[in-house]
Amino acid sequence: MDRNQIKVLIRQMTLEEKAGQVTQLPSRYFAIQGSQLTGTETKLGISEEKKWLCGSILGKLDAVSMRNIQKENLERSRLQIPLMFMTDIVHGYQTIFPVPLAMAGSFDPGMVRECARISAKEGSAAGYQVTFSPMVDVVRDPRWGRVMESFGEDSKLNCDFGKAMVEGYQGENLKDPDRLAACVKHFAAYGAAEGGRDYNTSDVSEFRLRNKYFPPFKACIDAGVKLVMAAFEALNGIPATANPWLLQDILRKDLEFEGTVISDWGAVLELIKHGVAEEEAEAGRLALESGVQIEMATAAIVKHIEVYVKKFPHLEAILDEAVEKVLILKNELGLFEDPYRGVDPEREMRELRSPDKKRAAFHAATESAVLLENNGILPLTKETPVILTGPYAESKNILGPWSVDGIVEDAITVKDGLILKGGRIKEVIQTAYEEVTEQDSDRIVQTVASGDVVVLALGEPELWSGEAGSRSVIELPEHQISLLKKLHEHQIPVVVLLFNGRPLDLRKVKEYADAVLEMWFPGTEGGNAAAALLYGEKNPSGKLAMSFPYGSGQIPVSYDMAPTGRPKADLVQEPRYKSQYLDIPNEPLYSFGYGLSYTEYDVQVNGKIVRQEQEYLVPVKVTNLGNMTGKTVVQIYIGKKKSLVARPVKELVAYKKIELQPGKSKEIVIPIEEKTLERWIPGKGWTKEKGEYTILVSNDGQNFQRMELTVG
Repeated sequence: MDRNQIKVLIRQMTLEEKAGQVTQLPSRYFAIQGSQLTGTETKLGISEEKKWLCGSILGKLDAVSMRNIQKENLERSRLQIPLMFMTDIVHGYQTIFPVPLAMAGSFDPGMVRECARISAKEGSAAGYQVTFSPMVDVVRDPRWGRVMESFGEDSKLNCDFGKAMVEGYQGENLKDPDRLAACVKHFAAYGAAEGGRDYNTSDVSEFRLRNKYFPPFKACIDAGVKLVMAAFEALNGIPATANPWLLQDILRKDLEFEGTVISDWGAVLELIKHGVAEEEAEAGRLALESGVQIEMATAAIVKHIEVYVKKFPHLEAILDEAVEKVLILKNELGLFEDPYRGVDPEREMRELRSPDKKRAAFHAATESAVLLENNGILPLTKETPVILTGPYAESKNILGPWSVDGIVEDAITVKDGLILKGGRIKEVIQTAYEEVTEQDSDRIVQTVASGDVVVLALGEPELWSGEAGSRSVIELPEHQISLLKKLHEHQIPVVVLLFNGRPLDLRKVKEYADAVLEMWFPGTEGGNAAAALLYGEKNPSGKLAMSFPYGSGQIPVSYDMAPTGRPKADLVQEPRYKSQYLDIPNEPLYSFGYGLSYTEYDVQVNGKIVRQEQEYLVPVKVTNLGNMTGKTVVQIYIGKKKSLVARPVKELVAYKKIELQPGKSKEIVIPIEEKTLERWIPGKGWTKEKGEYTILVSNDGQNFQRMELTVG
């Protein structure tokens, strides 16, 4: 079907049929019992017949129910328009990978592209055609629960990993039944929600929006993403769902998006709570008029479309444009040719949780883990007697809060992993998350003998992060810290494994632990990955994609803060009148880009920067100084000595992950794309400033080699 045929189809549609195509309803309104479809009251004030006008469905599904719902739809559809099926496949469908914040720490977009490809194979086999992923909200506040869905605090990482996920989901041809259309979210600046509180307002300057928050969406658009989701929040006073400047001037014109715009769940009716609409009909009109083309989980537009067009005749042309976008997407997915898109139960069974997919999940979990502390205790030998304890010792709840369709029973626990690796487990003492009894802590201490090591698997419960998982204090539960402190006071060697969805305040953990290995929520193969890292079968190589603050009072904190007129570092002799806290350092406890290894690396600038076409080539020599093969991430940052605006002291512009054998060196050249030097400047637009730049080279986000670059 070509575009002209789509326009012809739209002209044949009634007003109500067109409004139906821009309506998306949850799958629970189309209940399945065995192989029989059963009618369900929608609770949205629309009839059973009108329910079947909807253009897409989201939520829980499988191959059999998808086929049954699509069959019923085609029997009812006057013009034989197929349904689309959508869901949240955020970091895996049934084979679960680490949460996105963890995977960004791999600094390996190629790995994430492969994880998205696998997710698409599984999700499409279950009957879906669209996933609400990736999320590229730049986040500087770890109190926000949805930080685990993001790629962290850096705009470039969000650009690179968002683009990689789009490519992994969509591939070269969306008609390939193994592929999914991607929906990038949440447009825009949802990660800047005030106070780190979900659904809260954001107040962000246009300077920061254009330089930090918009570029990841542009990267996904340039990669061909098919949908953009409007954010829940009000941005600078105007809800994103009813924000024509955001959805039309910026998204359509400036960022050149040609696909479909969808609201978030229930966000159209939330315009009433935001105070910009008085009732349902007005909320639907505002959303449609502003640029929303699919209304998710509510039905304001389809219920009131006749009133809209009668009172506001121009809305019919806007509706037609929205329907055209929806039908173009269905056509690109091949649904007019095959409404079932190759879905059948046999294919579903074949694709879900196969051994090759679990191997990929294991690889992702090992690459994403970050070694934060190590006094030499790691790696352990398999002969070392281990007392495994803590709330995550035997817990399978390690998939993460957005693993909607993950199979918890499939998860490999830390205990499972240590046993499978042949480790010597002396005892396993499972504890609760928030209460460790005196009896348990005494038992742990009394069990330890000379030569034993306690592996203490600590962390947040899964639902302490994710959507609606915002927290004001980002510390581990008090009883977990008390147990760690008690072990330390008894001079018992302790390795802490951390399972969590956000950066935490780890000051006390750092003080009392001999080693700290950040596992995040690592997914299906988390226990196997933890064991491989503990025993040195894998060498930790992850780096932090988001800074860990020194304390909650330091939030927001990021590596690329703008300079001040009274920088602390330049006023060493001035005790008070400078930009500082009186009670804590300015710097985070662990900075963006930080991560240790079981080996050490020497990173040296290896010559002069050379310009070649549209790139600046930075020569670097990296040497593995240790006795273990490992990977490290060479990170390139820039700073502008003099600018028309106050720019951050350093900003990430390039990176490269390399592997080195013990004692070996490698000379590499890392390109800096010339366009990364551009900044959006008020009154001037995107500008590449001439003059002197500082180039900083590091592999840990803390120690830097400096170079100078002159741009003419």
